[in-house]
Amino acid sequence: MSTPKDLQVRPLKTPSDLSPEATKSISAAMNAILADIFAIYLKTKNFHWHMSGPHFRDYHLLLDEHSEQLYAMTDPIAERVRKIGGMTLRSVSQISRMQRINDNNADYVEPLDMLAELCEDNKQLAAEFREAHELTSGYGDYPTTSLIENWIDETERRVWFLFEACREAKTSGH
Repeated sequence: MSTPKDLQVRPLKTPSDLSPEATKSISAAMNAILADIFAIYLKTKNFHWHMSGPHFRDYHLLLDEHSEQLYAMTDPIAERVRKIGGMTLRSVSQISRMQRINDNNADYVEPLDMLAELCEDNKQLAAEFREAHELTSGYGDYPTTSLIENWIDETERRVWFLFEACREAKTSGH
């Protein structure tokens, strides 16, 4: 029988019926997505905090809503990785090494440029989710696959809202 001391020194290894290869591949894909979500989340909050201009209130609230959606994905993703026996992100430096979404450290960004950049970032995230969907369904990890389907839909909604908010109004010359 294991003693509490024995349990403390064992590496974290949640049992799973998925193969070790599946656990490794799915964990890698989901951790990369998690790093990108944290990068988009922080960029979205940055733009939310630094929004200006005549549409300030609308854009400020939109980006706040988007950041909440992004942050809400982080725990379920990390927990899925752990449930299948994988390890997840441990630090900001690990996120920085893994993220594929570019940071924006500019002192000032025009409001429509902010929205356009976030639109592209979310499009990239949707594509990453689609790749992960293929991977997880291929390994029979249907709970992760199912979660990803909802996250694709949420991400596409953010893309849609950002795209529409970026469109310049056309005047008819009347």
